[in-house]
Amino acid sequence: MKAYELMVILDPSLEEEARAQVLDRVPGLLTANGATVDSVDDWGKRRLAHEVAGKSDGDYVVYQFHAPADSVAEVDRVLHITDQVIRYMLVRREDLD
Repeated sequence: MKAYELMVILDPSLEEEARAQVLDRVPGLLTANGATVDSVDDWGKRRLAHEVAGKSDGDYVVYQFHAPADSVAEVDRVLHITDQVIRYMLVRREDLD
């Protein structure tokens, strides 16, 4: 399995319950597709470099995980269609393999 890092930027206006649902869904999605989550780092609300979808702030969460390559495509697909996610970035971490 290869090492990956996923940064998710959520809509800052989400209610706490909706935020918790999304934050629980991501690790569940990863483990359901054969990944092991190494760490979850909640950065909280921060100012975006530029407005995205009319928002100037975002709620950042960073996930470190190991996964087979085919499961990463499913995570990418689901995050792309999740309305609460403003942006996300998924990168392979060769330094952590």
